[in-house]
Amino acid sequence: MEVFGYTRVSTENQLENYSIDEQEERIRFYCRAKGWRLLKIYTDGGYSGSNTCRPALQQMLAHIREGETEAVVACKLDRLSRSQKDTLYLIEDQMLAYGVDFISIQENFDTSSPLGRAMIGILSVFAQLEKDQIAERFAMGRIGRGKAGYYHGGPTAPRGYRYEGGELIPDEGQAIQIREIFRLFLDGKSIHAIGRIMEETYGGAWNAAGIRRILGNSVYTGKVKFAGTEYPGRHPALIHQEDFERAGQLLHTFSAQTQETSAAKSPFRAGTLLSGLLICGRCGARYAGSHGYYKCYSRAKGNRRYIKDPDCKNESWPVPQLDALAVSFVRRMLEDIVQALPEAESRRLFAGLQEEEKSAEVRLAQIHRQTRRLLDLYQNGAFPAPILSERIVGLEGERAALTCRLENLRQQERQAANICPKNLWDHFEQSDLDAKRLLIHSMMEAIVLDGENICIRWRI
Repeated sequence: MEVFGYTRVSTENQLENYSIDEQEERIRFYCRAKGWRLLKIYTDGGYSGSNTCRPALQQMLAHIREGETEAVVACKLDRLSRSQKDTLYLIEDQMLAYGVDFISIQENFDTSSPLGRAMIGILSVFAQLEKDQIAERFAMGRIGRGKAGYYHGGPTAPRGYRYEGGELIPDEGQAIQIREIFRLFLDGKSIHAIGRIMEETYGGAWNAAGIRRILGNSVYTGKVKFAGTEYPGRHPALIHQEDFERAGQLLHTFSAQTQETSAAKSPFRAGTLLSGLLICGRCGARYAGSHGYYKCYSRAKGNRRYIKDPDCKNESWPVPQLDALAVSFVRRMLEDIVQALPEAESRRLFAGLQEEEKSAEVRLAQIHRQTRRLLDLYQNGAFPAPILSERIVGLEGERAALTCRLENLRQQERQAANICPKNLWDHFEQSDLDAKRLLIHSMMEAIVLDGENICIRWRI
């Protein structure tokens, strides 16, 4: 009889316990003992038995349909499949239907006999049970690692960390970049502007999607996540939880606005101060700034998706007039906030700035030592000049960026030392449109307009 052989392993660990070579040897020995002619052995190395998307298996099935064999031999039924449904499909619809029998060496059955065909269903049930138990144990192991605080992202660590010994270790050079991204975002810079600033300051390519992932990654607060659940991580946090939550709130707010109105495709780029905040109190549609006026979408007769009531007669507002009213509300709120600012909060602000300043100083000292070490190696003839030059240029670029960042931190400390309503208001007035809009969005959830009546929904 002319037969095919089939072998499979799913993981590197399984290669040691039930290797491809061992399976092939058993199939060859079995065929010689039976006096069968082994035409070919089809091998799927590193493929799961939970589905049939395996190249060698599909190639073998194609040759079976062409009538090239009389039987298929495997060491064990679960080598063919660990799914009960797939096992029955492969044997009954893809083999027996074409006059090809299936033979399992370990279970000692073949489908050429009635008893062998009866055993297929029974053994496939146990094969699937074993697969489900393996998956359950694997998931429980990963949950256990998550609860213990271990990172699940594999050896490729998120920017800001190194992966060493199964744990995340802060990379001080990259950690400064992560803190800078959060600082710029919370200061009102757009994601695209942050990308340009990071490229100019640190080099490399920074795209909007990557920055969004950083702003939304809770690993930077010292947490790990598995199956949608967060656990306290073993690694140090790079970002304060409060700053991360503020950034997440802003991301969520702007994302929701983007879905509701075309005028808010990029809230940071909007041309008016209150874009994305204004809601019609009569029909519920959004307001958009255009040609010097904030107008209800239902009245503007723009995109039909944003019209709530074509007959809405709500008033339009001159942009300068409504902006001035909103800013006056903001000023009063800022004065109340600063007057009520507890001393403990001031200390926390100082502590955060000083912590980041200390990290920058530590990294600068490391760069200084690395540079001296490289020069010593070069003088001793242990380091070629081209590689030395490349390393020195990279370290010098990082040193310049850190020096600039350190000066910014010290300036923030000086500003925080003199915090008062007047200074905070001056800072608001001197900020660009992006920063002003960011502050207003962080304070207000919505501004509802009903004729000449204004209702502000505050976040704080």
